[in-house]
Amino acid sequence: MKLRILALNAIIAAIYIVLTYISQPVAFYAIQFRLSEMLNHLIVFDKKYFFGIVGGVFLANLFFSPMLPFDLTFGVGQSILSLLVTTLVIRFLKNIWVKLLVNTVIFSASMAIIAWELSLAGVAGKIPFWMNWLTIASGEFVVMLIGMPIIYAINKRIHLEQQF
Repeated sequence: MKLRILALNAIIAAIYIVLTYISQPVAFYAIQFRLSEMLNHLIVFDKKYFFGIVGGVFLANLFFSPMLPFDLTFGVGQSILSLLVTTLVIRFLKNIWVKLLVNTVIFSASMAIIAWELSLAGVAGKIPFWMNWLTIASGEFVVMLIGMPIIYAINKRIHLEQQF
């Protein structure tokens, strides 16, 4: 891996960790509003951001998660799966806003994995799986929607697709 790719991905992972730390009170459990999730939109601009995003998820979960073994497995797995699906699907799309919206939908739908995690970990209590999925997916959807214009504006300024 080239040094530039490694350095940029380390910066992305660090930003992910800081944003997760800032949103920590609402970043875990049944209501998740993890600001760092807006960085998932970077995959729309270049698939090489994959390592920084996944590294950030892994390290943020390692440092801050109250459900450490579960989040390292399910949280990281959900991110990997969603990023891969997004990478495959957006290849056929031209419009950047459509790509960002599709990415938002993919990540929101994949929150079923996190709802399943909460059920398996026993932290969901008597809350049904579907309710967990609805609350987690809603938080993800809102964060990703907010992130769309932010990441788009960042791209206009620094051209994310040309960084590698």
